[in-house]
Amino acid sequence: MKILFVASEAFPLVKTGGLGDVLYSLPHALHALGADVRLLLPGYRALLAQLDQMRILGWVEVRGAHGPVSARVLETRHPGYDFPLWVLDCPRLFDRPGNPYVNAAGDDWPDNAERFAVFSRVAAQLAQDALDLGWKPQVVHANDWQTGLVAAFLADQPLRPKTVFTIHNLAYGGYFSHADFVRLQLPSPWWSPEGVEFHGGFSMLKAGIVYADAVTTVSPTYAAEICTPEFGYGLDGLLRSRQHKLHGILNGIDTTIWNPATDAHLPARYSAGRVNPGKRRCKQALLGRFLPQVDDAAMQAPLIGLVGRLVEQKGVDWVLAAMPVLLAETDARFVLVGSGQAAYEQKLLRLAQQHPDRVMVTIGYDEPLAHQIEAGADMFLMPSRFEPCGLNQMYSLRYGTPPIVFKTGGLADTVADASEAALEDGSATGFVFDTPDVAALLDAVRRALALYRRPAQWRRLQQAGMRQTFDWSESAGHYLALYSI
Repeated sequence: MKILFVASEAFPLVKTGGLGDVLYSLPHALHALGADVRLLLPGYRALLAQLDQMRILGWVEVRGAHGPVSARVLETRHPGYDFPLWVLDCPRLFDRPGNPYVNAAGDDWPDNAERFAVFSRVAAQLAQDALDLGWKPQVVHANDWQTGLVAAFLADQPLRPKTVFTIHNLAYGGYFSHADFVRLQLPSPWWSPEGVEFHGGFSMLKAGIVYADAVTTVSPTYAAEICTPEFGYGLDGLLRSRQHKLHGILNGIDTTIWNPATDAHLPARYSAGRVNPGKRRCKQALLGRFLPQVDDAAMQAPLIGLVGRLVEQKGVDWVLAAMPVLLAETDARFVLVGSGQAAYEQKLLRLAQQHPDRVMVTIGYDEPLAHQIEAGADMFLMPSRFEPCGLNQMYSLRYGTPPIVFKTGGLADTVADASEAALEDGSATGFVFDTPDVAALLDAVRRALALYRRPAQWRRLQQAGMRQTFDWSESAGHYLALYSI
């Protein structure tokens, strides 16, 4: 089966979040099952700088916001990929520094509507073999709002491939104005409540939901949640009307990259059968990165890790409210890496200044440090208000670092609470709270800290989590079945 993936990011070339991880792992899992895969990405400056030995597949010209836009389509091989990558080389739209979606001030690039409309138009052309390459996909799999228009451009084309659209996070809808719609010369029939129109503007993500043959999201629980007003962002009615084509397929993780037995980022390796001394050495090295001296007290105190975006969705405000309480009443220490809202960054840095031996903070994203926190922390904090799937809780389980999570989305699908009954029968893997507030988070952390003081039970909890299977093979099989319907 020939499958064209279309996405705005993919690890390790460009990554702002879990989308990038999925667009590396899922195509590889499908390739391993025999699929013939291509992945189309925008030619960002930072991405092109990592590539060599590119060949020109051809030139395309499509409508932009101010007339025709010309671009090259490149093909390249990358050592991290087992299949060819296609890159849309359009310097006016993508040759710029920094983040793919926002400028240095954190504001959306003002031409995002044009950038991703052009990208989607080209993807639709390639899906119809407009360059006469002799490779025409049977399935085009688009991802998130940046590629939501792909299915719309293909919808009325004869002999077109099947289209699948995956919602990785419904909170980001790709909303633009009616003026943008007009400037981009998008088809006038799309402008209706049954099309892309949304509260006077238009939504690229809505286009994917409306026009794709199948819509997926990244966990079964999230697929149900987004059909409710609480999680639907105004699209819940549309999603309920499209439930016949909505599927929740749990993301996997790349177990070749995230494996404590082989992880090159770690100072020591370990496995479920032999957690210590490897995990203890990882904790010592992690603390040593931040502290001038790592004494017995530091090693014995529970270390709570957090890796992620510092935004309200991730429950960072709950974490900031809980930390002073936990610093006062327990000996717990915290190690956090992430970036996001400036106010949250500043509050964390202030806590680190006030408690230099107990709060360790790195602002930004550091891939090796993320691995080291998963391995070196004793427990992992991930109290997201909503979480379509989440990957870090699965990394944490695999690394023997029981996660503390709110019962939502993929977190609910992957973490089994350490209730007395679950501890007794060996099914517990972490700590789950189901009331969205600071008090419930504090209660979950206190339960985790209490169990940490019972080493035999804690070890069983770690091992139960490490024995969970979250590799992509099962999920990839679900996607292949969906493609074949």
